[in-house]
Amino acid sequence: MPTTPDRRDGRPAGSEDQFEAAEAVHLAARETVTVRPSAPDRPTVRVDPADRATVRLDRGNHETVKLPGRRRPPSTGRAPLPVAAAFATCWAALVTWVPVVAVIGLARTLEGQGGLGGAAHAGLAGWLLGHGVPIGTSIGPLGLAPLLLTLLAGWRLNRAGLHVTRAIGARRSGSPRVALLVAGMIGIWYALLGALAALIVDGKGTEVSTGRTAFNFFLAGLVFSLIGSLRSTDALVVTARRIPPALRHGLRTGVVAALLVLAAGAAFAGLSVAIGGGQAADMISAYRTGVAGQAGITLLSLAYGANGVIWSAAYLLGPGFLLGADSAVRVTEVTLGPLPTVPLLAGLPDGPMGASGAALLAVPVLAAMAAGWLLTRRLVNLHHVVDGHLVHGRTPGDPAPVEPSWSLVLGAAALSGPVAGLVLGVLSWMSGGPLGDGRLSEIGPVPWHVALIATMVVTVSACIGAAAGRAFRAPARG
Repeated sequence: MPTTPDRRDGRPAGSEDQFEAAEAVHLAARETVTVRPSAPDRPTVRVDPADRATVRLDRGNHETVKLPGRRRPPSTGRAPLPVAAAFATCWAALVTWVPVVAVIGLARTLEGQGGLGGAAHAGLAGWLLGHGVPIGTSIGPLGLAPLLLTLLAGWRLNRAGLHVTRAIGARRSGSPRVALLVAGMIGIWYALLGALAALIVDGKGTEVSTGRTAFNFFLAGLVFSLIGSLRSTDALVVTARRIPPALRHGLRTGVVAALLVLAAGAAFAGLSVAIGGGQAADMISAYRTGVAGQAGITLLSLAYGANGVIWSAAYLLGPGFLLGADSAVRVTEVTLGPLPTVPLLAGLPDGPMGASGAALLAVPVLAAMAAGWLLTRRLVNLHHVVDGHLVHGRTPGDPAPVEPSWSLVLGAAALSGPVAGLVLGVLSWMSGGPLGDGRLSEIGPVPWHVALIATMVVTVSACIGAAAGRAFRAPARG
């Protein structure tokens, strides 16, 4: 097997600067280049003849890649940005509002509690609540947002950003500025729709702040559509090139760790509700509202299922969550008062977990260690050397990959802790809220508690997992 030539400065070709060069090739070729060795000892690189760039990797070695963001689509057939954003935003709002109206309308019509007009009004209020807008009622403010509806709205806004970017001819333009313009325009239109909905809902029995609604809707439209627009313009790749490697990989690993902790919370919450399935069925039948009403209660619980996942993740991390004033649901303590009879609460623990609680607290630790291990695997498998060439991707039988430095591995793992803490803290804040002025005015985890504990757990555990993956990696076959 051919060996990798040494550099003039005496360091091997698989050193840290070569790994950084491989990173540059990977980022440049990520979206548009196909690199596949035709044989283990002679790689070939296939790129589009247009918009090529040659990256110097080592003495006498070059890689030619196509840099995304250079080709500009033809100017014909573009839609005006305000028109495209208005159409996509209205469609996104309609798609998320109609299901709410349909469910409420079905329950109200079949149970003789009103017609479609009342259902549309109630559905509009629920739609606002799903965007974090508190609704003032006779019993106090309702601010507990159904996050499943929030996720649906975010998905449709994400698609709106992607479609608007295509409509104005900016797809694969590589311009972060264009992505921001698209997201800003969608945010403005979404804020206008939210303000209009607030004016309609605001009245006797339901009080809504128009300014608060416009702000929430603008923020939601901006953030979610920006994700889609960045993906469509390939601006993520352009931005990634400007971020230091340790920070870039730390951001990715932190998000992965947060998602793994949430996945563990979802599994635990689903298992708890399944075990308490009999109690949940009794809660549903106790309403005696007929099939449509019971379906509405079930769908309501599903809408708050995403909140339950975040509460379960906070429970596994240790801080737990609140279900009313002077209440606590933790692994070591369960203090509850009178609660609403909804099926989602059937999975609540009856008391402290005792000795088995230690095993539950180990779940987030294992999840963060897995995220750190995946970080090392990705860095090791990112590029490998064939005949002195750094090649994107790997195939069976390839020689030794380029080794990432310890500083990169541990630095990225350490940065992943604050990122995961921030993500879980924000989600905890979004998942809570009041249900009136009574004892249910405090519901959900305490955000800064979750953020602090998650930061410490993920930082230490991800570093352990990343170091283990780097130190005990199986040697490559020569």
